[in-house]
Amino acid sequence: MKHPSFSEGIAVALIAALLGSVLYTALSPFSPTDGLLRLLIAGIGLSYVFYLLTRSRERVGRVTVLACWILVAGSTWFMQSSLPLYLLVHLGLVWLIRSLYFYSSLLSALADLVLTGIGLAAGVWAATQTGSLFLSLWCFFLVQALFIAIPVDISRKSAPGSLQQVREDRFQHAHHAAESALRRLSSIP
Repeated sequence: MKHPSFSEGIAVALIAALLGSVLYTALSPFSPTDGLLRLLIAGIGLSYVFYLLTRSRERVGRVTVLACWILVAGSTWFMQSSLPLYLLVHLGLVWLIRSLYFYSSLLSALADLVLTGIGLAAGVWAATQTGSLFLSLWCFFLVQALFIAIPVDISRKSAPGSLQQVREDRFQHAHHAAESALRRLSSIP
């Protein structure tokens, strides 16, 4: 599976913003605003989770993750929690799924949490400045597209001479020694 790219993230941001704003505009005369926003948050959140799972190289636990997402999202829907709390729960679920499927260190997951917070701040800022759902979704998902820049394991970026580099050097040395031994064995008549 190919790892997501920034240009793909931009496309996802555009699609989410367009679909979210079109659905909101089309359905707003028939539904109360609070319920419609909850429905859009859940729908866009689930769509983004599907996107993340299809782009992840990990294959384990996808059904469990989707079942947990549906359970938590359904619980927050039926508990009639406030809209900001409902949004935060969905953002937390997206962050958790991205952390589980794209990162292997706690520092990378924390960097992604910061990115999610920055995306939320950008979306709220766009909503307060323009009143546009399209721009709010666009800003949020555009910031989320930057998650591909976070290393899988931030702690692996080790300094020269570190233990990790010494292990890799030992492996390379052993690998070359084994190759030369095989060449010598294959050249014996």
